[in-house]
Amino acid sequence: MTPNPPSRTELQNVVVRFAGDSGDGVQMTGSQFTRTSALLGNDVSTLPDYPAEIRAPAGTVFGVSGFQIQFGAAEVRTPGDAPDVLVAFNPAALKANLDRVPAGGLVVVNTDAFTARNLKKAGYEANPLDGGSLEAWTVVPVAMTTQTREALVGAEIGKKDKDRAKNFYALGIVYYLYDRPLQHTVTWLEGKFAAKPEIGAANIAALKAGFYYAETAELFQGTYRVPEAPIAPGQYRYLTGNHATALGLVAGSRKADLDLFLGSYPITPASDILHALAAMRAHGVRTLQAEDEIAAICAAVGGSWAGNLGVTTTSGPGLALKGEALGLAMMLELPLVVVNVQRGGPSTGLPTKVEQSDLNIVLYGRNGDAPLPAIAATTPADCFAAAFEAVRITIEYRTPVVLVTDGYLANGSEPWAVVQADDLPAIDPKFGTDPEGFQPYARDPETLARAWVVPGTPGMEHRVGGLEKDALTGEVSYDPGNHQRMSELRAEKVARIAREIPPLAVFGEPEGDLLVVGWGGTFGSIRSAVAEAQEAGQSVSHAHIRWLNPLNPDLGEVMGRFRRVLVPELNMGQFADVLRKTLLADVTSYTKVQGQPFQVGELRDAIDRALKTEA
Repeated sequence: MTPNPPSRTELQNVVVRFAGDSGDGVQMTGSQFTRTSALLGNDVSTLPDYPAEIRAPAGTVFGVSGFQIQFGAAEVRTPGDAPDVLVAFNPAALKANLDRVPAGGLVVVNTDAFTARNLKKAGYEANPLDGGSLEAWTVVPVAMTTQTREALVGAEIGKKDKDRAKNFYALGIVYYLYDRPLQHTVTWLEGKFAAKPEIGAANIAALKAGFYYAETAELFQGTYRVPEAPIAPGQYRYLTGNHATALGLVAGSRKADLDLFLGSYPITPASDILHALAAMRAHGVRTLQAEDEIAAICAAVGGSWAGNLGVTTTSGPGLALKGEALGLAMMLELPLVVVNVQRGGPSTGLPTKVEQSDLNIVLYGRNGDAPLPAIAATTPADCFAAAFEAVRITIEYRTPVVLVTDGYLANGSEPWAVVQADDLPAIDPKFGTDPEGFQPYARDPETLARAWVVPGTPGMEHRVGGLEKDALTGEVSYDPGNHQRMSELRAEKVARIAREIPPLAVFGEPEGDLLVVGWGGTFGSIRSAVAEAQEAGQSVSHAHIRWLNPLNPDLGEVMGRFRRVLVPELNMGQFADVLRKTLLADVTSYTKVQGQPFQVGELRDAIDRALKTEA
């Protein structure tokens, strides 16, 4: 007798989390699930969650790697608060992630990994699959390792490679559960392992075996389908924030007709920008992996001095080391983009986790009075636009610009609407070439930018260095009045950028009970929480700050139209302090420093508390 086909339920959005050891292929599994969902027309948002230890002992909780994705039939702004499904490759992955799964959620576990040794390393006194400790969840036990080996009997690869294919066996199971086709991943595997077709064929066989096992064994009471999201027509790429940053930097350099020179030192989570730019030599990019952070930024300053677009990339500890050279670039008044991909701190801190705690060092982390423009990206895709804007400002105003992202944006991914080069504004470096009446520090009357002269330009030789310059000739000057004037000119140059900042956009009513003000990578969580509050009839609006320095000229006026202002941040309240100091604003700070992004639910609770306080 033929069994009845499983029921298929339509859902608007789903959150899936894969977790296991770093060697279990968790990130590859999650990336392929994301890629397939994007190709099917779902909106997606991801959160790769890496362990901090490079070689953490296998099977330990602190060595667990995770990948969470939310995919939906409507706009998806975050990777989701809680997984609907957790796929745990070992006991440590189960222990580290089970509390994220709400009661009734689905937990798929690799029973082969639940050995006495692995249970001990994960800190379990008894096997959680036995007894009733997991009764609150729907647990689906699968002998993934054993069944992957059985599916690959006869494959011309070793036992170790067969066991590695279990991640694609698990992926096949989840593909079946959510009605995902296999072909996109099959095609990817064929290309990925074109030089080793036996490895590709084995992973394809494991993927299909997992899919058909879930179907024939009736692992689930039903399957689910998530329809396409109403995404505007166009060409899209699925990419991470780090890759979007690299593309934005290159696009800016091309629109300025400049070669890009990157001086960088590898540091988590910024290293992928170096990797991406190193592959773009055909687009006028040259990269130097320097011996340390100081050498990296000094090389980038030299690149700009030579007439290129100088760029350096780093994270918090590296930004601390770059402080003196950043001041030098400001004194030279040359273009320089510093990309700071924030991570947990202080010191080495939480290298693979997210935080927004570098704001103070971005704004104030240099000796002397040394204000610099700072711009913050809001989403992984927005890293492109933010990077392009940083390039434009640094070239047109002749001042270093700090582009601020974070580990959540850098490693997270979403669809990016491909921008055509013709749609981007031109950027004019306005190199100085006329020696007639040349004065190195003569300024443009609008931007206060001094001339950018490529070394060797006849008749335009001039002095550079970190000593204070005469306000016109550029010669070394210790004159007290000149130093006062130069300090004011450098500050005024940054302040004038505010004239180009558009009016602050407010999501919701322009006035009301509560305005939630955020910046950087908290955008998705805040916008989702505010949207839910608005649907519940609450008087809540959202304004997200792109420019950290200078601030939006109308920010104070916008905030003044609301009875209370709530400022959520992944730090101890640094931007709230900036608002209190700069605008004398009475704001309520809501902070989190746990190495994880805000959840929508906790922001909803913070909104409710703020409204009750007002009432």
